[in-house]
Amino acid sequence: MANFRKDFLWGGATAANQVEGGYDEGGKGLSVTDIQTAGSLTSPRYLTYTLNGKKDKIAGAPGEGLPKGAKGAIFDDEYYPNHVAIDFYHRYKEDIKLFAEMGFKTYRLSIAWTRIFPNGEGSEPNQAGLDFYRRVFEELRKYNIEPLVTISHYEDPLALSEKYGDWSDRGMIDAYVNYAKVLFTEYKDLVKYWLTFNEINSALLLMEMFNQGRGISDEAYQHAYQKLHYQFVASAKAVKLGHEINPDFMIGNMICGIANYPGSPDPKDILANRYTWEQNIHYCGDVQCKGEYPSFAKRLWNEHNVSLDITNQDLADLKAGKVDMYTFSYYMSNMVTTHEVEDKASGNFSAGAKNPYLKYSDWGWATDPTGLQYYLELIYDRYHLPMMVVENGLGAVDKLEDGKVHDDYRIDYFRQHIQAMDKAVANGVDLRAYTTWGCIDCVSAGTGQMSKRYGFIYVDRDDEGHGSLERLPKDSFYWYKKVIASNGADLD
Repeated sequence: MANFRKDFLWGGATAANQVEGGYDEGGKGLSVTDIQTAGSLTSPRYLTYTLNGKKDKIAGAPGEGLPKGAKGAIFDDEYYPNHVAIDFYHRYKEDIKLFAEMGFKTYRLSIAWTRIFPNGEGSEPNQAGLDFYRRVFEELRKYNIEPLVTISHYEDPLALSEKYGDWSDRGMIDAYVNYAKVLFTEYKDLVKYWLTFNEINSALLLMEMFNQGRGISDEAYQHAYQKLHYQFVASAKAVKLGHEINPDFMIGNMICGIANYPGSPDPKDILANRYTWEQNIHYCGDVQCKGEYPSFAKRLWNEHNVSLDITNQDLADLKAGKVDMYTFSYYMSNMVTTHEVEDKASGNFSAGAKNPYLKYSDWGWATDPTGLQYYLELIYDRYHLPMMVVENGLGAVDKLEDGKVHDDYRIDYFRQHIQAMDKAVANGVDLRAYTTWGCIDCVSAGTGQMSKRYGFIYVDRDDEGHGSLERLPKDSFYWYKKVIASNGADLD
């Protein structure tokens, strides 16, 4: 028998910009992801824009906006994978039926801000957008699948990004809270579980990833920390507002969770590893779970001459808007060392030396289920809040052979991580849910590829946008169905 609670929420996760498509249908406005072309973070993807009458482009990560005053542009000769994605916008009933066949207890999805407010702000939401998500939630309810909804998942409205410079202005706070209020009010009887920002710490992680030998400027750190502060305030105000609208809401943060290890017993490596946890993981977790900045925040700011716009009201808002649960993604671990190394990790959000005790995926991510157990136990001990693993999965190139996908490697990956979660629960962690990433194949946020597949369900679409979009269950589909039916006990 596994140790998971009887009402454990098994399921899967996706993001609107990676599955929906229909980017210009139903009154939807443009988001920052709508102008991102296919590519990768390492080669990198580009945001195109016009500033002061001149066209330019900037290397960008999903969700990173444009310089203040820039105007977005879309070029006909570029391929934008999320414009169609996997067409969940038109096929959601088919997909939800497949989720129900697997036995999903919950489905994590995000709402596209620009379906609700095409320009990101205003007094009147787009009714067609509200109606679309209501239909999705009602379809989930038909199968007794609990929605877990991310309010902002790397999909800021392009108009707001142009106006406020990617969260560099307080105006974004009011726009976000206005948007959240509409969602809470509209769906208060259909949605119980909410997440405010997806992987809110990703700005810091990306800074460190791109900083490897490149010397990121203090101005870039100033922007990243200021952006985070405004998002912290927006999140806290939304949490407080959500509880006022429906006291039964469970509202969480969402952290990109990476377990970090020292590369050697050198005391300098031990300290460097601690500082990595503080900057990349605990900085955001402490503010959202404890309602205040940690003592080490000043050290982090001073390292890059950061001076933040923080008011006394902001601090009060942070204290009043602590989250109810800690949720996170987990894909890999990193090794931290102050020594020169030859064998380095190369995946997005990966940095430092390769761990000789671990295997690495085709995209440079370390497969480390024990790291998930470690992360769960460490974080639960720090906050004593209910926890959810809301992303976990293996990106791989699947082969379609005679109408089937034999993905034993994915089954093995999930088996190990579920076993790790089971051990953490046995050791006292209050774990409530597990939603695997990309439960149906979707456009990769990191690379824009379809060939980097995570799902239990194969989608016939390639990296150039060709294919029938037909859905096909993989071997892992039937395996996960068995896992859910046994509440995690049958992993064979």
